[in-house]
Order: sequence, then structure tokens, then C-alpha cells
Amino acid sequence: MAASLTEKILTRSRADQPWGESAALAHLNRSGTAEAIQQFVNAPATEQIRSMLQVRVGCDLVYETCAETSFLLDVLPQLEGGQIMVGEQLTLGDGMTAEAIENSHENRLLRVLLPAGRTEFRHDALLFTPPTYDNEGVSTALIVPPEQLPADVLRYTLPSRYCESDKLVAFAWETFGGEEAGWPRVRAICNWVHHNIEYRFGSGQPDLSALDVFRRRYGVCRDFAHLTIALCRAVNIPVRYVTGHLPDIAYIDPGTAMDFHAYAEFFLGGRWFAVDARYNVPRIGRVKISHGLDAVDCAFGTSYGQVVLSHFEVWAYQVEPGTVELGEPIDLSKRLDGTAELRRHLHIKPAETALARG
Repeated sequence: MAASLTEKILTRSRADQPWGESAALAHLNRSGTAEAIQQFVNAPATEQIRSMLQVRVGCDLVYETCAETSFLLDVLPQLEGGQIMVGEQLTLGDGMTAEAIENSHENRLLRVLLPAGRTEFRHDALLFTPPTYDNEGVSTALIVPPEQLPADVLRYTLPSRYCESDKLVAFAWETFGGEEAGWPRVRAICNWVHHNIEYRFGSGQPDLSALDVFRRRYGVCRDFAHLTIALCRAVNIPVRYVTGHLPDIAYIDPGTAMDFHAYAEFFLGGRWFAVDARYNVPRIGRVKISHGLDAVDCAFGTSYGQVVLSHFEVWAYQVEPGTVELGEPIDLSKRLDGTAELRRHLHIKPAETALARG
């Protein structure tokens, strides 16, 4: 069902209740002040939150067009694994309204009409996430054979535009067929992609497929995800493409610019687990935006006409509760992540914690 964006987020509860509906507005601002966040943390009903980590995620995008252009924006987080939204803010272009819709993969999109000229979208969110790694429980999860897969999962076993699993079947079975079915086989595929595909920042192209990456042996996170998916589907493992935010919690900052991150999720034991050949280690604090067969279903912006992305900024980092308010400028001196240590408080001087990414 189509509904307006603004009230959907304004009425979204901290327990991730269903979204409400109302007339569309150009700006939303769900409580995210430092005072409100502190009250939220101290509330008796939120005892569990005291053991959780707070992250700030968002983006600032500027598009330029010569004429009115229909556009789909896909930047709203999907809370999973016990994550709790504290506050969320979205600012659209001047006087612009948005219609909230869902696609066939149940991703929440915003449908807008870009006017001729310059349009800015800015999304900012604060949320709590459990301090657990994304592979928790995977080693004991049981394989689900194709004949027992839920009907809505079956499509993730098939070839798609960017994941031509049918062209990699022979290689996949020859290379990974000897591995134990389930997590051991997925892990072997992820290890192979990580060690045989070189990560080259800035080398991505929108028309590259998994087979292209398999042949050229380098790419970006999108390419790592596509090849992982294609190889898994080639041996009958249901896998889907995912985009989202990945803060560097208990992980050393790799030194690249903050960006949306692409990875994969595979179905095992009745649930989805993250698998990320780009980093190839368990991570904390992933914030999903969307999932689908491949990158076609998960683009942060889809235009039905000529547009130019003239400004692109993304942020995803851990903060101490009560130190950041929604909408304020990005201040990496308040950042807690980017080191191998799992931190909960700013226990060194702010000037020493600033970790600018190059």
C-alpha cells in the first residue's frame, strides 16, 4: 500500500511497530535530541538498551536535472536483529513531497518527482544495535533443501541479471562440491572470493556482472557480493543481495571514504545470515537498507530520465548516547568505532578520536 513518508517515520515506535499513514510532507523529524535520547536510555522499559551500542547513519545526496524526472529513493533503514530506532530525520528538496511505496522484495522506497534544477536529499538516523557479531548461530543452523524452502525464498536460488549462476555451475560444483553442505560450503565460497578477487577502490561499473568480475578478478563491494551470490546459487544455496550501512565497530578503519556497503545474505536454518566476502570476518552493527536478487533491486537512487549525482556523502559510525543530535553536522571527534577495541564511551580527548577517512 502506498503511504506518505513523513508520518510513517513520525509514528514508528522504538520497538519497530508498523508504520502509520497520512498526507505527504516535505520534511520529517522524529525525536533525536540528546535530551530525548538520554531519557530513552534511562526509561525503565528500556533496560536492554543499556547493553546496546548506538550508531549514527545517513547520507546527503544532491541530484541535478534539466527537466522534471520521476525518481525512486531507497535510503530508509530496515531494523533487524533487535535493533531499535531512536530518531530519524529526512529532508527532501524545497517544497517536495514523497510517496512511500514497497517493491516486490518489501523494501521501502520513496517515489518523488524531481523538478528541473538542483534537489537535495538528506537522511540522518540514530539507532541502537546489539553488540553481537552477524554470524551468531550460523555454525549450528541446519541446511534447508530446495524442496523444503519457503516459496518466497526459492527465487533467491535462481540466476538474475547481475548474478549469472547458470554460467558458473561447472566451476562452482568442481571447486566447492566437496565441501559439507550448509555453512561450510558458504564459508568456502566466501573465502575463495575474498582471496581471489582484488578489492580496488573506485573500480566499480554499473554494468559489471558476477561473470565479468570472475574473469577480471578485481572489483568493489558490489562485485564481491554479486560473485558470492552467483557461486552460492550455482550450488543451490539461496542467497540475496543486500545494501546498507556498515560502521567499523571493533574493526580498524580501512581508510576509505564512508559509503553504502553491499554484501549478501544466505538462508540457513529458517533465517538469513550475512556473508561478506569483501571483509571476510564477522562484523557488528550492520544496518540494512534493502535486499533483492541483485543490485537492480537495491539502488539508492533510480531515475526515469537523465540526472547527475553532483554530491554524495554517507556516514555510519558508533557514537556515545546523548552526545549527538539528529541533523547536526557530522563530527568524527565523537566517533567511537574505527579501532579493534569495542568501545562504549569517549574515554580519550575528542581531538585524539577524530578519525577522518581519506
